[in-house]
Amino acid sequence: MTIKACVLHKQNDLRIDEVALADLGANDVLVAMTHGGICGSDMHYYQDGGFGPIRVTDPIILGHEVSGIVEAVGAEVGNLIIGDRVAVSPSQPCFECDYCQRNEFQHCAKMRFMGSARTIPHVQGGFRAKMVTGKGQCFKVSKATSLANAACSEPLAVCLHAAAQAGPLAGKAVLVTGAGPIGALCAAVAKMQGAQSVVVTDLFDFTLNVAVKMGATKTINIGAQPKGIAEHIAEHGPFDIVFECSAAEPAILSAITAVRPRGTIVQVGVTGSISLPINAIVGKEINFRGTHRFHPEFEQAVDLIDRGVIDVTPIITQTYPMEDAVEAFRTAKNREKAVKVQLRLDGVS
Repeated sequence: MTIKACVLHKQNDLRIDEVALADLGANDVLVAMTHGGICGSDMHYYQDGGFGPIRVTDPIILGHEVSGIVEAVGAEVGNLIIGDRVAVSPSQPCFECDYCQRNEFQHCAKMRFMGSARTIPHVQGGFRAKMVTGKGQCFKVSKATSLANAACSEPLAVCLHAAAQAGPLAGKAVLVTGAGPIGALCAAVAKMQGAQSVVVTDLFDFTLNVAVKMGATKTINIGAQPKGIAEHIAEHGPFDIVFECSAAEPAILSAITAVRPRGTIVQVGVTGSISLPINAIVGKEINFRGTHRFHPEFEQAVDLIDRGVIDVTPIITQTYPMEDAVEAFRTAKNREKAVKVQLRLDGVS
């Protein structure tokens, strides 16, 4: 049996192809996919053919922010039934390597992450009409939760892991640089965890307005107000914690300036090599931390969305049928009018 899938053949060559559907194993689940969110890594694969040393060398089905409805279950699947609505986790660690044994699953030496070109052969992703996956990848949501929202579990999990790197947020002054999907969700997590204030910066009013809906207490358009952060610091003092989500060198430098001595910067956005003021990092004793993916946080994210603790609806700004994937990717590139663009994978527009 073949099904339709959104396949990247090479840079700027995205096609809707017929691909084979895998056989259903005893511990597998067949999911009729409904929604898939376009992530920054998907954009890099499409626009640039990869990022850093990671390159697309063979056709790859993109997508790792996905949800759907269980259509069939293997003989040994006991926790899911036909008709269950699920968010599908793309994180597939081996559970056996040294990192997994230390519960550092996001650093698994044999990680297979859906829609990733990091390994050869590439790991195929979820932008397809149907997908066979392991039962452990599927997390149920209630009928009251939209599957569009369920597909946002993956980026929310990224932000929950980032927040864990920062430490307790209650009562803290938080700065989020970059108001894309991850920045908006970091603002939501900071609000949920009791931050005293959540200031979000970006270059576009459209994305900043979404950040307000997600929990920002103040926004600063740094294009229109280049001294906005400095003025805020002069009035309210430096920030305890910065989530740097833009991966733009000026924003990273501003984060180093904006954070208080012995404060924490969590670098969420991914970029290449840049110049950093090491003396400032040393002199202020800044805790500069990286954050990479997630694993147990996916289940937490599904639960938060399912219970309505975090409403991700505001970040979903456009939805396209899979057949219009190229147009969807073009829209996702436009930060002046898009935050999270999703594909409908079930043929419904």
